[in-house]
Amino acid sequence: MTSRITTHVLDTSTGHPAAGISVSLQVLGDLEWTELGTATTNGDGRVPVLGPQALAAGDYRLEFATGAYFAASDTPSFFPSVAVTFTVADQEHYHVPLLISPFAYSTYRGS
Repeated sequence: MTSRITTHVLDTSTGHPAAGISVSLQVLGDLEWTELGTATTNGDGRVPVLGPQALAAGDYRLEFATGAYFAASDTPSFFPSVAVTFTVADQEHYHVPLLISPFAYSTYRGS
């Protein structure tokens, strides 16, 4: 089973998938963000199921607990979390990968 929103996290400082990162899916309402679901990246750094199967058009956010991930290995880091905000326009699949290191991150729309 795969949801409409999936993600995976790669730790570019080690060259390995980032397992054990807590991820929250949120939707923007009138004035505030509401959490729709949470998950933790698996051993391959992936979250294959996150939130509801059907999503209305609107603005969404994935929030990754990157600080806790780096702290678990005694690695100093700059970002305690990373929030990636994006727009859902239709009912297709949205894959949002995250590349992290202790002092930088990058993201893109995947397939």
